[in-house]
Amino acid sequence: MRRVGIKALKNNLSRYVHAAAGGERVLVTDRDKVVAELVPPQQCGASSEDDVVARGAREGWLTPPKRHGPLPDRGPRPPDQPTITFERLMEDLARDREDR
Repeated sequence: MRRVGIKALKNNLSRYVHAAAGGERVLVTDRDKVVAELVPPQQCGASSEDDVVARGAREGWLTPPKRHGPLPDRGPRPPDQPTITFERLMEDLARDREDR
């Protein structure tokens, strides 16, 4: 995601339009405040999750990931970390709360 001031956008409009056409979002700023956004054309069935991420980035309460793609596989659970069922967890919790 790029950020560009209005003056730089005006001077290099075709470059930023091509970036948006290639799938990149370009935030347009005026005195360091986002005032517009160039986005790639919407495809049918685009998820609303993408809209939330874009809005969060525009408003500054969300930082988009620097790396795209799936998270790395963390591998199997080490043998010294036993698994516990939900039922067992709830029983232990109820037992702990009995003395309160």
